[in-house]
Amino acid sequence: MTRPRPEPVQVVKQRRDAALRRLVEGVPYISFLGIHFDRRGDELTAILPFDDKLIGNPLLPAIHGGVTAAFLEVTAIIELSWSLMWEEMEQGALDPLAVDANHLPRLPKTIDFTVDYLRSGLPRDAYARARVNRSGRRYASVHVEAWQDNRSRLFAQATGHFVMPERGGDG
Repeated sequence: MTRPRPEPVQVVKQRRDAALRRLVEGVPYISFLGIHFDRRGDELTAILPFDDKLIGNPLLPAIHGGVTAAFLEVTAIIELSWSLMWEEMEQGALDPLAVDANHLPRLPKTIDFTVDYLRSGLPRDAYARARVNRSGRRYASVHVEAWQDNRSRLFAQATGHFVMPERGGDG
């Protein structure tokens, strides 16, 4: 019995990138802010390209605190959702092609979200990465860090707690 040849890595990568893109496009506010995600394996980096509409204080100028908080919260939610999707794709339980506008996974719901504003967000691109500290069946805790020019000089960080969506299957 011959085994089918595995798909080329590039095909698998394109499918996973498309699934991530569909997940992100499922939240209109993410596009409004211009946030997109760079994927390297299972690691995501959120990117908030600078735009004048993001400025809250034109005298400094500085990115609005609400934009910063939204950027961090969106990063946490997408990271949490992506980590669940990634696990299911790795197990073969989720076909990345099945993720479309009509079949998006339910997103975690925020319980609380605490932001530490460490310095002003300057008028330039911002980046963020989230780390899932705990993800159980019902609850998750995520830490997010945001920076601009220097990864070691954060301008904001946050911790959030989320109610996890019910998962399908044998649950």
